[in-house]
Amino acid sequence: MNQIGKLSEREVTDRDLYLRRRDFLATGARAAMLASLPGLAACGGDPPAQASEASPPAGTRALAHVVPAPERFRTDEPQTPREDATTYNNFYELGTDKDDPARNAHRLRTQPWSVALEGEIAKPGLVPLEDLLRPHALEERIYRLRCVEAWSMVIPWVGIPLGDVLRRMNPTSKARYVAFETLYDPEQLPGQKRRVLDWPYREGLRIDEAMHPLTLLAVGMYGETLPGQNGAPLRLVVPWKYGFKSIKSIVSIRLQADEPVTSWNQSAPGEYGFYANVNPEVSHPRWSQARERRIGDWRKRPTLAFNGYGDQVASLYAGMDLRRNY
Repeated sequence: MNQIGKLSEREVTDRDLYLRRRDFLATGARAAMLASLPGLAACGGDPPAQASEASPPAGTRALAHVVPAPERFRTDEPQTPREDATTYNNFYELGTDKDDPARNAHRLRTQPWSVALEGEIAKPGLVPLEDLLRPHALEERIYRLRCVEAWSMVIPWVGIPLGDVLRRMNPTSKARYVAFETLYDPEQLPGQKRRVLDWPYREGLRIDEAMHPLTLLAVGMYGETLPGQNGAPLRLVVPWKYGFKSIKSIVSIRLQADEPVTSWNQSAPGEYGFYANVNPEVSHPRWSQARERRIGDWRKRPTLAFNGYGDQVASLYAGMDLRRNY
């Protein structure tokens, strides 16, 4: 991994321009303050039973200079075929049916792309994605992905540790949480025209969760850049939590003192907790989490606590009531 330093003046947009952009985003967000529709789930539908294979999705390209991550960041379980992982998606900004994201992903423009770095950090500003990534080596990490609706995949992600990026932001002592926000643009993301969630999509982590070595900012999968339906060009991957925590198409990373509002928790707090750690002993109000179906398999398998990453992350929650803090 490259040596980590502070973000340079060249990498950060002028403060006035940054503030004008945030005013624009805030105006769009206020226009999208809509009531949630009941009955929708963070992941939904029946998973495909048969695995299949296909060419890379249109618009993707091979990623160069990717290094394999250490063994603790990889599983030797069979990988989900790329075709299934890129056509069976939950990205409500592109539609609520499973095939909507792949069908509508061509609308999403991912170049140029910048990320607003905000809050309790040394120098807030707007950073081009390429500058955010440049100091870091891209790693391939093969993680299990567990959807809250009891299906799962195994995906080879390509990205950089989120903790490395956060350290470069030079957080202040007040930074206890990290809040993320997805692009808000209903023309590019037509699902935002519907009253599904309170757009833009928001997620968050405690700072120690965000700094954990497993937490990844992904820019690719299967050796290619991320397709739009999988959260291009930048998404979060937190493998011990249910998939809805892994926010897509990130445009803002804010470090703050207070627990951030998160979209599914705001929409249905009795169904989707802030932590959303995979826990087979805590059922969703409408279904059990004790078992899951791996995409491509017919039979269900037992759900693993923390999605099988408990030996690495359980210490983060020592002393907590995992039923109460679900």
